[in-house]
Amino acid sequence: MRTIFLHLHPQKVNASALRINRTFGLGGMAALLIAVQLLTGILLRFYYIQNPASAYDSILFLKNNVLFGQFVRNIHYWSGVFLLMIAFLHFLRVFFTGAFRGSRRVNWWFGLVLLLLIVFANFTGYLLPWDQLAYWAITVSTNIIGYLPLAGDALRTAIIGGRELNGSTLQNFFNFHTAVLPLLMVVLVIYHFWRVRKSGGIMLPGTPDNSEMVPVMPYLVFREFIAALVLLAVLFATSALFNAPLLEKANPVYSMNPTKAPWYFAGVQELLMHFHPFFAAFVIPLLVMLFLICIPLIKIDDTQEGHWFISERGRQTAKSTAVFAIAVTLAGIFFNAWVMNFEIMLPGVPAWISNGIFPAVILLVLMAAFFYFHLNRKMLTKAELVQAAFVFIMMAFIVLTVVGVFFRGKDMELVWPWNV
Repeated sequence: MRTIFLHLHPQKVNASALRINRTFGLGGMAALLIAVQLLTGILLRFYYIQNPASAYDSILFLKNNVLFGQFVRNIHYWSGVFLLMIAFLHFLRVFFTGAFRGSRRVNWWFGLVLLLLIVFANFTGYLLPWDQLAYWAITVSTNIIGYLPLAGDALRTAIIGGRELNGSTLQNFFNFHTAVLPLLMVVLVIYHFWRVRKSGGIMLPGTPDNSEMVPVMPYLVFREFIAALVLLAVLFATSALFNAPLLEKANPVYSMNPTKAPWYFAGVQELLMHFHPFFAAFVIPLLVMLFLICIPLIKIDDTQEGHWFISERGRQTAKSTAVFAIAVTLAGIFFNAWVMNFEIMLPGVPAWISNGIFPAVILLVLMAAFFYFHLNRKMLTKAELVQAAFVFIMMAFIVLTVVGVFFRGKDMELVWPWNV
């Protein structure tokens, strides 16, 4: 057992690396949840039947006739939800501690790929119960793919195996969810951890206490064991108290109202409410992804690696940018819903201009004004400016997701959460 742990860790680690606020154990928790997903997924495979005629009934049989069947399904569902949230928090932690530069840039890119794989693992598993919620959520999500230019319709047809969701769709999603994506995730997680160790462990600030080294066992392993126990306790408690959702069997004739994408795509669906589909489904996501990919390539010589938010000035700038992003995003949602819709106001103008370029230009002008009149006076470094841009994007995405999940009711109108 000791040898196994030493393969995962070096023999000694820096004592300052043991502080909980260095990583909050997020990377290890994500790895543990992937293991839980694999184990519970294997158990569920014994009862699941991957065709539209029997999929829903097999879930009912598992729920009602198999000892602890519902509990195992709950664990699988909630561990997937927790995994996505913890992986996202880990992604934020890596950025805000600057652990993506130099030799770590490759791991940043592989981390982005892992995050996407986790999203698509949740997405492909969402359809498998073949109930109303799953059927129409995946219908909405795959319709978004059709908005992509040139190859959108062809790509959507290839993914779902036809014009509408059918047996081929379920088979494709099942194969990706149970074979392709888990294999890729396991391989990349192993490589991801190896790259962290190759880079010298977690990123630490250059402080005098960095010279003290302590044995991995028991100092680090004991902390990891406690974190694993706490995470599993929370997961099991959640699974015991809250069942994984299951509505009536999928009915292609009767659509739900509202029909929403899975919660992790709710931000994109909300964006479609305010921008032309070409911008909401293609241009904006593409620009955000290019920005995230290019972050490690930006030449920055003025940063303090390992320090949260770079500096105290960077921390304050991140706070003010977060407030600005929340205010601008909410104002844009309310303005578009209740005050002015450019597409209706300008009926003679092509929709990709009135509902695409116009709101995009307005948003860019507001961002430029904020950066010029507010942030420019702070004499920020390049690293702090990049961080501010990152904070704006992340907070806007979070606000769009929260509004899409909790504040959209019948006919996708804005309502209070208790009226959804």
